[in-house]
Amino acid sequence: MSSKRFGALVGTVAALVLITPGVAFAHEQRQVGSVEFTVGWVHEPTYAGFENAVQLFLKDGKGKPIDDLGDPPSLSVQVLTGNQTSDPLPLAPSFDPDTGLGTHGEFDAAIIPTRPGDYTFHFTGTVNGQKVDEKFTSSDKTFDSVKEASAIEFPAKDPSTGDLATNVDRLNPRVDSVVTQAGVVKKAAASASDKASTAEALGIAALIVGIVLGGGGLLMGLRARRRA
Repeated sequence: MSSKRFGALVGTVAALVLITPGVAFAHEQRQVGSVEFTVGWVHEPTYAGFENAVQLFLKDGKGKPIDDLGDPPSLSVQVLTGNQTSDPLPLAPSFDPDTGLGTHGEFDAAIIPTRPGDYTFHFTGTVNGQKVDEKFTSSDKTFDSVKEASAIEFPAKDPSTGDLATNVDRLNPRVDSVVTQAGVVKKAAASASDKASTAEALGIAALIVGIVLGGGGLLMGLRARRRA
């Protein structure tokens, strides 16, 4: 085979792979009873802080895509990383029977991974009446682990959301300390103001008492003179 024909053949195969519906790159495929699961991210490589989604392709025992998860659907997915677990996420079908748009057998659960690391997708519920309780974990042999976005940032590498969160966590105790000190100062000032107000009131009262007593003494003196 000539080099030109070989190159054309390679190009044709590559084009077919790219346009074939349901083909998933860097996904894990697993047989769960009579149902075939293919699991990964919608966008790969996967970067922290960017919108993404858990992507699931389903096929029955005959290799036919499964478009219906029931009404209401019972299958959901939770995302795990480190010691954190998300709430159950609904799986939205890609294929729209009304318009015919989308991919048969594909379901997506939108999520924004905010930290780099390994992620696990835990599927629970039922598919075609079959119970499902399966975990799929990112790795070199399955689907992408989440990476820091700085790897593709240009021209400047901005702080990641994780870095900003860490800085805020470090700053919070200092802010709390300043607020506490300000509260103490305010309380002391209020106490001093109260004391000053009390002293002023006592002074005014003493002055009034002095005036009253002085006036009474003067009045008694005048009366004594009149009697004399």
